[in-house]
Amino acid sequence: MFAFGPVPSRRLGMSLGVNNIPPKICTYSCVYCQLGRTIRLSIERRAFYNVDTVINDVARRVKEVRNSGGIINYITIVPDGEPTLDVNLGKLIKGIKDLGIPVAVITNASLMWRDDVKNDLMSADLVSVKIDAVSESIWRKVNRPHKSLNLDSILEGIRVFSREFKGKLISETMLIDHIDYNEELNKIAKYLSSLINLSKAYIAVPTRPPAETWVKPATEDTLVKAYRVFSSILGREKVEYLISFEGTNFAFIRGDAEELLRIASVHPLREDIIEKFLKKWGKDWNFIYDLVRKGLLKEVIYSGKRYFIRRIR
Repeated sequence: MFAFGPVPSRRLGMSLGVNNIPPKICTYSCVYCQLGRTIRLSIERRAFYNVDTVINDVARRVKEVRNSGGIINYITIVPDGEPTLDVNLGKLIKGIKDLGIPVAVITNASLMWRDDVKNDLMSADLVSVKIDAVSESIWRKVNRPHKSLNLDSILEGIRVFSREFKGKLISETMLIDHIDYNEELNKIAKYLSSLINLSKAYIAVPTRPPAETWVKPATEDTLVKAYRVFSSILGREKVEYLISFEGTNFAFIRGDAEELLRIASVHPLREDIIEKFLKKWGKDWNFIYDLVRKGLLKEVIYSGKRYFIRRIR
């Protein structure tokens, strides 16, 4: 199954997720990724699933949510890997838009140097691009890209897309500890200022368990400096922190393992979210521990909080 949620999003309100890429196929293997290390590093676009099957599953989920009185602000293509690797992405976006709900795509933007990728994304209502670095050394250390990717080509591709895209364009810059951002913050902000009609530049830190255990959120001093630098170049109204927990307002329409695992496959669930699920559906923790014993969930401690993540087979 491909649709999950809705889940609370700090950028998009209540977001119904669409998982159009198998775990974990990506162009990057970011050190902070909440889904863990990339299993298959690839830049080859291809069809992974039957696009009509995905659209039908999203339509079914939208109907379930509406019948339960739930709210969907965006249908968001945010999969187990990089969404633009799906050669049918353009068709998927157009098919979902027929449901009458705005469509967002969360991408690392690494394939935006390709015209077919830019054309596919033009149909979206909102596109979020990841720009963690504009310097080669930091990009390679943090994002760990496929060896064939070229940073300058990626940045120019995003710049071209920003000139042509008619929807809402936002950016996200993830900041982690143990990286020297002294000169980089100014470089990133200047690059962002070259993007036409950038609506918002988000400054983020890892809030869920990362791929590498050494990864920690950037220090408060770094975050303050980032906000000051970004605001001075982009304008304060365009800069926003993305550093807080998104809350526990997850829409669990059904109380079965399939629904829980759908969300946990792309969104590690904190203990208090699990508690809410169990209380709503009259279950106890044995339900969760049974999924752990079966190898479907794993328990991770991060920043003193307990999370449960779908195991990638």
